[in-house]
Amino acid sequence: MPTADADDILKFPILIGDIGGTNARFALLVDPHAEPKSFDIVQTRNFPTIEDAVQTAVLDKTSVLPRTAVIAVAGPVAGDAIKLTNCDWTVRPHDMMAALGLEDVIVLNDFEAQALAVTALREEDVIKLGGGESRVFGSRAVLGPGTGLGVAGLVHARHCWIPVPGEGGHIDVGPRSAREAEIFPHLEAIDGRISAEQVLCGAGLVNLYRAVCAANGAEPVLAPVIASDAKDELARQPERVSTAALDATDANAAEALRLFVVLLGRVAGDMGLVFMARGGVFLAGGISQKILPALRDPAFRAAFEDKAPHSATMQEMPVYVVTHPTAALTGLSAFARTPARFGVVVEGRRWRMPAH
Repeated sequence: MPTADADDILKFPILIGDIGGTNARFALLVDPHAEPKSFDIVQTRNFPTIEDAVQTAVLDKTSVLPRTAVIAVAGPVAGDAIKLTNCDWTVRPHDMMAALGLEDVIVLNDFEAQALAVTALREEDVIKLGGGESRVFGSRAVLGPGTGLGVAGLVHARHCWIPVPGEGGHIDVGPRSAREAEIFPHLEAIDGRISAEQVLCGAGLVNLYRAVCAANGAEPVLAPVIASDAKDELARQPERVSTAALDATDANAAEALRLFVVLLGRVAGDMGLVFMARGGVFLAGGISQKILPALRDPAFRAAFEDKAPHSATMQEMPVYVVTHPTAALTGLSAFARTPARFGVVVEGRRWRMPAH
Protein backbone atom coordinates (compact mmCIF):
# COMPACT_ATOMS: atom_id res chain seq x y z
CA MET A 1 0.00 0.00 0.00
CA PRO A 2 1.54 3.37 -0.97
CA THR A 3 1.94 5.82 1.88
CA ALA A 4 3.26 9.35 2.11
CA ASP A 5 4.07 12.07 4.58
CA ALA A 6 1.18 14.28 5.65
CA ASP A 7 2.91 17.43 4.38
CA ASP A 8 2.62 16.27 0.75
CA ILE A 9 0.40 18.70 -1.15
CA LEU A 10 -3.03 17.19 -1.76
CA LYS A 11 -4.56 17.45 -5.20
CA PHE A 12 -7.74 19.50 -5.53
CA PRO A 13 -10.71 19.20 -5.78
CA ILE A 14 -10.91 17.30 -2.48
CA LEU A 15 -13.90 15.33 -1.22
CA ILE A 16 -14.30 15.77 2.53
CA GLY A 17 -16.36 13.23 4.46
CA ASP A 18 -17.41 12.69 8.07
CA ILE A 19 -18.95 9.24 8.54
CA GLY A 20 -20.62 8.60 11.87
CA GLY A 21 -22.67 5.70 13.13
CA THR A 22 -25.90 7.28 11.90
CA ASN A 23 -25.15 10.20 9.56
CA ALA A 24 -22.71 10.87 6.73
CA ARG A 25 -21.70 14.44 5.92
CA PHE A 26 -19.85 15.46 2.78
CA ALA A 27 -18.32 18.61 1.32
CA LEU A 28 -16.15 19.56 -1.64
CA LEU A 29 -13.06 21.73 -1.34
CA VAL A 30 -12.44 23.10 -4.83
CA ASP A 31 -9.15 24.87 -4.07
CA PRO A 32 -7.09 25.89 -1.01
CA HIS A 33 -8.82 29.27 -0.75
CA ALA A 34 -12.45 28.27 -1.24
CA GLU A 35 -14.90 27.58 1.53
CA PRO A 36 -16.04 23.95 1.52
CA LYS A 37 -19.28 23.38 -0.39
CA SER A 38 -21.54 21.24 1.80
CA PHE A 39 -24.20 18.79 0.68
CA ASP A 40 -27.29 17.35 2.34
CA ILE A 41 -26.62 15.08 5.31
CA VAL A 42 -27.53 11.48 4.52
CA GLN A 43 -28.20 8.51 6.77
CA THR A 44 -25.77 5.64 6.43
CA ARG A 45 -28.50 3.02 6.73
CA ASN A 46 -30.02 4.25 3.44
CA PHE A 47 -26.99 3.21 1.38
CA PRO A 48 -25.25 -0.15 1.15
CA THR A 49 -21.78 1.38 0.72
CA ILE A 50 -19.94 4.67 1.07
CA GLU A 51 -19.49 4.74 -2.71
CA ASP A 52 -23.27 4.72 -3.21
CA ALA A 53 -23.69 7.50 -0.66
CA VAL A 54 -21.03 9.71 -2.29
CA GLN A 55 -22.50 9.14 -5.74
CA THR A 56 -26.04 10.08 -4.64
CA ALA A 57 -25.24 12.83 -2.14
CA VAL A 58 -22.37 14.54 -3.96
CA LEU A 59 -21.48 13.47 -7.50
CA ASP A 60 -25.08 13.48 -8.74
CA LYS A 61 -25.37 17.09 -7.47
CA THR A 62 -22.28 18.67 -9.03
CA SER A 63 -20.07 18.63 -12.11
CA VAL A 64 -16.93 18.90 -9.97
CA LEU A 65 -15.02 15.62 -9.87
CA PRO A 66 -12.79 15.21 -6.82
CA ARG A 67 -9.26 13.85 -7.23
CA THR A 68 -8.58 13.33 -3.51
CA ALA A 69 -10.73 12.19 -0.59
CA VAL A 70 -10.08 12.94 3.08
CA ILE A 71 -12.54 10.87 5.08
CA ALA A 72 -13.10 10.52 8.82
CA VAL A 73 -14.83 7.36 10.05
CA ALA A 74 -16.29 6.28 13.38
CA GLY A 75 -13.88 3.49 14.22
CA PRO A 76 -10.21 2.52 14.27
CA VAL A 77 -8.41 2.75 10.91
CA ALA A 78 -6.46 -0.43 10.20
CA GLY A 79 -5.92 -2.36 6.99
CA ASP A 80 -7.57 -2.09 3.59
CA ALA A 81 -11.07 -2.91 4.91
CA ILE A 82 -12.10 -0.44 7.63
CA LYS A 83 -15.15 -1.58 9.59
CA LEU A 84 -17.13 1.18 11.26
CA THR A 85 -17.98 0.62 14.93
CA ASN A 86 -21.69 1.54 14.91
CA CYS A 87 -22.51 1.31 11.20
CA ASP A 88 -22.82 -1.53 8.67
CA TRP A 89 -20.38 0.05 6.22
CA THR A 90 -16.89 -1.24 5.56
CA VAL A 91 -14.73 1.44 3.91
CA ARG A 92 -12.39 0.01 1.27
CA PRO A 93 -10.22 2.82 -0.16
CA HIS A 94 -9.26 0.78 -3.26
CA ASP A 95 -12.97 0.37 -4.04
CA MET A 96 -13.52 4.10 -3.51
CA MET A 97 -10.78 4.94 -6.00
CA ALA A 98 -12.13 2.50 -8.58
CA ALA A 99 -15.78 3.54 -8.23
CA LEU A 100 -15.37 7.31 -7.79
CA GLY A 101 -12.32 8.03 -9.93
CA LEU A 102 -10.17 9.15 -7.01
CA GLU A 103 -6.38 9.25 -7.12
CA ASP A 104 -5.68 9.63 -3.40
CA VAL A 105 -7.63 8.58 -0.29
CA ILE A 106 -6.78 9.43 3.33
CA VAL A 107 -8.88 7.89 6.11
CA LEU A 108 -8.76 9.27 9.65
CA ASN A 109 -10.69 8.57 12.85
CA ASP A 110 -13.84 10.67 13.24
CA PHE A 111 -12.76 12.18 16.54
CA GLU A 112 -9.37 12.94 15.11
CA ALA A 113 -11.35 15.18 12.77
CA GLN A 114 -13.23 16.71 15.71
CA ALA A 115 -9.87 17.41 17.36
CA LEU A 116 -8.60 19.08 14.19
CA ALA A 117 -11.77 21.17 14.13
CA VAL A 118 -11.14 22.90 17.44
CA THR A 119 -8.17 24.71 15.90
CA ALA A 120 -10.46 26.21 13.24
CA LEU A 121 -13.58 27.07 15.25
CA ARG A 122 -14.52 30.70 15.83
CA GLU A 123 -15.88 32.23 19.02
CA GLU A 124 -19.41 32.06 17.65
CA ASP A 125 -19.02 28.31 17.00
CA VAL A 126 -18.84 27.39 20.70
CA ILE A 127 -20.62 28.09 23.98
CA LYS A 128 -18.48 28.24 27.10
CA LEU A 129 -19.45 26.35 30.25
CA GLY A 130 -17.29 27.90 32.94
CA GLY A 131 -13.60 27.84 33.71
CA GLY A 132 -10.83 30.30 32.92
CA GLU A 133 -9.38 31.44 29.62
CA SER A 134 -8.17 28.97 27.02
CA ARG A 135 -4.40 28.94 26.56
CA VAL A 136 -3.48 29.52 22.92
CA PHE A 137 -1.20 26.49 22.62
CA GLY A 138 -2.70 24.53 25.51
CA SER A 139 -3.64 20.92 24.92
CA ARG A 140 -7.31 20.21 24.23
CA ALA A 141 -9.63 17.24 24.74
CA VAL A 142 -12.71 16.50 22.64
CA LEU A 143 -15.67 14.29 23.64
CA GLY A 144 -18.77 13.61 21.65
CA PRO A 145 -21.77 11.63 22.86
CA GLY A 146 -23.68 10.54 19.76
CA THR A 147 -24.31 7.09 18.33
CA GLY A 148 -21.33 6.14 20.51
CA LEU A 149 -18.91 8.17 22.64
CA GLY A 150 -15.95 9.58 20.73
CA VAL A 151 -12.85 10.87 22.51
CA ALA A 152 -9.68 12.47 21.17
CA GLY A 153 -6.94 14.83 22.25
CA LEU A 154 -5.00 17.61 20.55
CA VAL A 155 -1.51 18.66 21.58
CA HIS A 156 0.79 21.36 20.21
CA ALA A 157 4.42 20.42 19.64
CA ARG A 158 7.17 21.20 17.12
CA HIS A 159 5.11 24.10 15.73
CA CYS A 160 2.11 21.97 14.73
CA TRP A 161 -1.10 20.56 16.15
CA ILE A 162 -1.04 16.81 16.70
CA PRO A 163 -4.40 14.99 17.07
CA VAL A 164 -4.41 11.98 19.38
CA PRO A 165 -7.19 9.55 18.45
CA GLY A 166 -8.19 6.65 20.65
CA GLU A 167 -11.03 4.64 22.13
CA GLY A 168 -11.37 6.61 25.36
CA GLY A 169 -15.13 6.22 25.24
CA HIS A 170 -14.70 2.66 26.50
CA ILE A 171 -13.15 3.50 29.88
CA ASP A 172 -14.90 2.15 32.99
CA VAL A 173 -17.46 4.21 34.89
CA GLY A 174 -19.09 3.42 38.20
CA PRO A 175 -21.35 4.80 40.95
CA ARG A 176 -20.11 7.41 43.43
CA SER A 177 -23.25 8.13 45.46
CA ALA A 178 -25.79 6.00 47.32
CA ARG A 179 -28.44 6.81 44.70
CA GLU A 180 -26.12 5.84 41.86
CA ALA A 181 -25.40 2.57 43.67
CA GLU A 182 -29.15 1.84 43.49
CA ILE A 183 -29.28 2.59 39.76
CA PHE A 184 -26.09 1.01 38.42
CA PRO A 185 -27.06 -2.64 39.07
CA HIS A 186 -29.93 -2.14 36.60
CA LEU A 187 -27.66 -0.93 33.77
CA GLU A 188 -27.03 -3.31 30.91
CA ALA A 189 -23.43 -4.52 31.23
CA ILE A 190 -21.14 -5.94 28.53
CA ASP A 191 -18.93 -8.78 29.72
CA GLY A 192 -19.50 -7.68 33.29
CA ARG A 193 -18.47 -4.05 32.92
CA ILE A 194 -20.07 -0.66 32.35
CA SER A 195 -18.13 1.56 29.97
CA ALA A 196 -18.62 5.27 29.49
CA GLU A 197 -20.13 4.67 26.05
CA GLN A 198 -22.86 2.47 27.57
CA VAL A 199 -24.26 5.50 29.40
CA LEU A 200 -22.96 8.51 27.42
CA CYS A 201 -24.53 8.23 23.98
CA GLY A 202 -28.06 8.13 22.59
CA ALA A 203 -28.59 4.50 23.53
CA GLY A 204 -26.78 5.21 26.80
CA LEU A 205 -29.38 7.78 27.82
CA VAL A 206 -32.04 5.14 27.19
CA ASN A 207 -29.99 2.68 29.26
CA LEU A 208 -29.90 5.18 32.14
CA TYR A 209 -33.62 5.90 31.83
CA ARG A 210 -34.55 2.21 31.98
CA ALA A 211 -32.22 1.72 34.97
CA VAL A 212 -33.80 4.67 36.79
CA CYS A 213 -37.26 3.26 36.08
CA ALA A 214 -36.18 -0.15 37.36
CA ALA A 215 -34.76 1.37 40.54
CA ASN A 216 -38.05 3.22 41.04
CA GLY A 217 -40.25 0.23 40.22
CA ALA A 218 -41.71 2.06 37.20
CA GLU A 219 -42.39 1.02 33.60
CA PRO A 220 -40.03 2.61 31.01
CA VAL A 221 -42.95 3.96 28.97
CA LEU A 222 -40.78 6.36 26.93
CA ALA A 223 -38.35 3.63 25.89
CA PRO A 224 -39.80 0.13 26.24
CA VAL A 225 -37.56 -2.79 25.40
CA ILE A 226 -38.13 -3.75 21.75
CA ALA A 227 -36.48 -5.92 19.11
CA SER A 228 -33.03 -4.75 18.05
CA ASP A 229 -34.05 -4.77 14.38
CA ALA A 230 -36.72 -2.08 14.98
CA LYS A 231 -34.15 0.60 14.14
CA ASP A 232 -36.58 3.47 13.49
CA GLU A 233 -38.20 3.03 16.89
CA LEU A 234 -34.86 2.62 18.66
CA ALA A 235 -33.61 5.83 17.07
CA ARG A 236 -36.60 7.77 18.43
CA GLN A 237 -36.23 6.66 22.04
CA PRO A 238 -33.29 8.90 23.10
CA GLU A 239 -35.10 11.93 21.68
CA ARG A 240 -38.24 11.08 23.62
CA VAL A 241 -36.30 10.70 26.86
CA SER A 242 -34.31 13.94 26.46
CA THR A 243 -37.39 15.93 25.39
CA ALA A 244 -39.45 14.70 28.34
CA ALA A 245 -36.56 15.47 30.69
CA LEU A 246 -36.04 19.00 29.35
CA ASP A 247 -39.80 19.66 29.36
CA ALA A 248 -40.05 18.29 32.92
CA THR A 249 -42.94 16.04 31.88
CA ASP A 250 -41.42 12.77 33.16
CA ALA A 251 -39.61 12.50 36.49
CA ASN A 252 -37.71 9.34 35.55
CA ALA A 253 -36.46 10.91 32.32
CA ALA A 254 -35.42 14.03 34.24
CA GLU A 255 -33.40 11.96 36.72
CA ALA A 256 -31.80 9.98 33.90
CA LEU A 257 -30.72 13.17 32.12
CA ARG A 258 -29.32 14.63 35.36
CA LEU A 259 -27.27 11.48 35.85
CA PHE A 260 -26.17 11.62 32.19
CA VAL A 261 -24.95 15.19 32.74
CA VAL A 262 -23.09 14.28 35.93
CA LEU A 263 -21.40 11.26 34.32
CA LEU A 264 -20.47 13.34 31.28
CA GLY A 265 -18.96 15.94 33.60
CA ARG A 266 -16.89 13.29 35.35
CA VAL A 267 -15.63 11.69 32.13
CA ALA A 268 -14.94 15.10 30.56
CA GLY A 269 -12.95 16.01 33.66
CA ASP A 270 -11.02 12.73 33.45
CA MET A 271 -10.08 13.49 29.83
CA GLY A 272 -9.16 17.03 30.80
CA LEU A 273 -6.70 15.56 33.32
CA VAL A 274 -5.36 12.96 30.88
CA PHE A 275 -4.46 15.64 28.35
CA MET A 276 -3.99 18.46 30.91
CA ALA A 277 -6.31 20.37 28.61
CA ARG A 278 -5.48 23.98 29.48
CA GLY A 279 -6.71 24.86 26.00
CA GLY A 280 -10.13 23.53 26.92
CA VAL A 281 -12.36 20.48 26.88
CA PHE A 282 -14.77 20.50 23.94
CA LEU A 283 -18.13 18.70 23.86
CA ALA A 284 -18.99 17.91 20.24
CA GLY A 285 -21.93 16.25 18.55
CA GLY A 286 -25.66 16.78 18.34
CA ILE A 287 -26.53 15.43 21.79
CA SER A 288 -24.37 18.03 23.55
CA GLN A 289 -26.19 20.78 21.66
CA LYS A 290 -29.61 19.23 22.32
CA ILE A 291 -29.10 19.00 26.10
CA LEU A 292 -27.34 22.37 26.47
CA PRO A 293 -29.92 23.59 29.06
CA ALA A 294 -29.08 20.57 31.24
CA LEU A 295 -25.34 21.10 30.77
CA ARG A 296 -25.73 24.65 32.09
CA ASP A 297 -26.88 23.17 35.41
CA PRO A 298 -24.15 23.56 38.07
CA ALA A 299 -24.14 19.76 38.49
CA PHE A 300 -22.16 19.35 35.27
CA ARG A 301 -19.44 21.79 36.22
CA ALA A 302 -19.31 20.44 39.79
CA ALA A 303 -18.75 16.90 38.50
CA PHE A 304 -16.11 18.16 36.06
CA GLU A 305 -14.15 19.95 38.79
CA ASP A 306 -14.47 17.26 41.48
CA LYS A 307 -11.00 15.84 40.90
CA ALA A 308 -9.14 16.14 44.20
CA PRO A 309 -6.26 16.77 44.62
CA HIS A 310 -6.46 18.72 41.33
CA SER A 311 -9.76 20.55 41.85
CA ALA A 312 -8.09 23.99 41.65
CA THR A 313 -6.60 23.09 38.26
CA MET A 314 -9.99 21.89 37.03
CA GLN A 315 -11.72 25.08 38.14
CA GLU A 316 -9.55 27.00 35.68
CA MET A 317 -10.01 24.55 32.81
CA PRO A 318 -12.63 25.82 30.33
CA VAL A 319 -15.31 23.63 28.79
CA TYR A 320 -16.99 24.46 25.49
CA VAL A 321 -20.01 23.03 23.70
CA VAL A 322 -19.34 22.99 19.96
CA THR A 323 -22.36 24.42 18.15
CA HIS A 324 -20.93 24.44 14.60
CA PRO A 325 -23.21 22.06 12.63
CA THR A 326 -20.38 20.44 10.63
CA ALA A 327 -17.35 20.90 12.84
CA ALA A 328 -15.58 17.72 11.68
CA LEU A 329 -15.77 18.87 8.05
CA THR A 330 -14.19 22.16 9.13
CA GLY A 331 -11.34 20.26 10.77
CA LEU A 332 -10.78 18.00 7.77
CA SER A 333 -10.85 21.01 5.44
CA ALA A 334 -8.20 22.78 7.55
CA PHE A 335 -5.99 19.69 7.31
CA ALA A 336 -6.61 19.28 3.55
CA ARG A 337 -5.63 22.90 2.86
CA THR A 338 -2.41 22.90 4.89
CA PRO A 339 -1.35 19.39 5.97
CA ALA A 340 2.00 20.67 7.25
CA ARG A 341 0.18 22.62 9.99
CA PHE A 342 -0.87 19.35 11.59
CA GLY A 343 1.11 16.39 12.83
CA VAL A 344 -1.20 13.83 11.27
CA VAL A 345 0.45 10.48 10.65
CA VAL A 346 -0.94 9.05 7.42
CA GLU A 347 1.29 6.01 7.11
CA GLY A 348 -1.03 3.03 6.78
CA ARG A 349 -3.98 5.39 6.34
CA ARG A 350 -3.29 6.75 2.85
CA TRP A 351 -3.93 4.99 -0.44
CA ARG A 352 -2.79 6.38 -3.82
CA MET A 353 -3.06 5.32 -7.41
CA PRO A 354 0.31 4.22 -8.78
CA ALA A 355 2.11 6.91 -10.81
CA HIS A 356 2.02 6.32 -14.57
